[in-house]
Amino acid sequence: MATVTVIVPIYNQENYLKECIESLINQTYTDLEILLINDGSTDNSLKICKEYQKKDKRIKVIDKGNGGLSNTRNVGLDRATGDYIMFCDSDDFFAPNTVEKMEKTITKYNDDYSIGNYINCDDDSTLWKKPVFDKKLYPSFQLSIKDYDKSFYIMSSSVCNKIFRRSFIEELNLRFVEGVPAEDAIFTTYCFMKSNSVHYISDIIYMYRQRIAGTSISTNNNIKYFKGISEAYYMIYRNFRDNNEMTYYQYFYLKTLFYIMYKFIDSTFMTYQEKCKVLEELRWFCRLSIELNIKYTADNEFFKIIQSINHKKYKKAIEACQIMAFVRKEMSEEDKLKMSKIPPTEYPKYIIREVSYEEDSINS
Repeated sequence: MATVTVIVPIYNQENYLKECIESLINQTYTDLEILLINDGSTDNSLKICKEYQKKDKRIKVIDKGNGGLSNTRNVGLDRATGDYIMFCDSDDFFAPNTVEKMEKTITKYNDDYSIGNYINCDDDSTLWKKPVFDKKLYPSFQLSIKDYDKSFYIMSSSVCNKIFRRSFIEELNLRFVEGVPAEDAIFTTYCFMKSNSVHYISDIIYMYRQRIAGTSISTNNNIKYFKGISEAYYMIYRNFRDNNEMTYYQYFYLKTLFYIMYKFIDSTFMTYQEKCKVLEELRWFCRLSIELNIKYTADNEFFKIIQSINHKKYKKAIEACQIMAFVRKEMSEEDKLKMSKIPPTEYPKYIIREVSYEEDSINS
């Protein structure tokens, strides 16, 4: 039995898949089980997987009908035999010593799971200049859900820069929620609330590809996507409420609010009527800013949009979003990401830590 199982969900990734698999079979840590799970691809992805399976006995190819990312990862969790679980998306790749560093961390601290730093790269695999987490600001440390200064920022939603103890996942009877986007966020936030020990290392262990606009699901946002987002983030909200972690949720919420709204701003696949329906769908989430005592700043155009949504002034909100979208078209992908994220030092400007709650407030 291998010590670490790496789960790779695959759907039509023939252009990137070889680089992903090569990064896994050439790891400095060799005690691996590599599960390549083909989710009904219609390109040459399955053929590529089978070719590598012949070359490396650690690779197991699972071919299944198309069921989506969550379903594919769940199949991987059901088939995994390693003591520890890692995930790698098939258009991304690991650093050569990723598994070695992550296995060493989780065993050293007896973590339920451990987190590593990661870096974005262009479509052609060119790495960006800086990692996602500044190594000087965020040296390696132990996370705590009571730490509102840096743990919330490091606790990114992705499962791909993490290693999980398989027994921890099994004890929680945890699987990815199927049929909604943001499946990573539901999974990882629940893990964080239930964990006893989590450590972060500042080493760059994962390369996350920023795909050319229009080629990945994250850029093709339509009304169905946003309805799914609304459902997913309501699940997360209720999980935080049920576990009495609403102070931490303030920080998670603010980061997520920017993430969701910039997804909406950048979307080009909806009519005006559909955008109005989406804003009506997301209004409960925007109104949480009132319940959570998020402080608006009068000169902030982003929060003017949120206020317009809260007051059902959707036409005004959409017009402001269109102006932002026009500006963002001329920006690089790196600058777009910076714009859609609040710098960690800025959170205290927006957050009051005393949270009041009225049961019907999000529905009013």
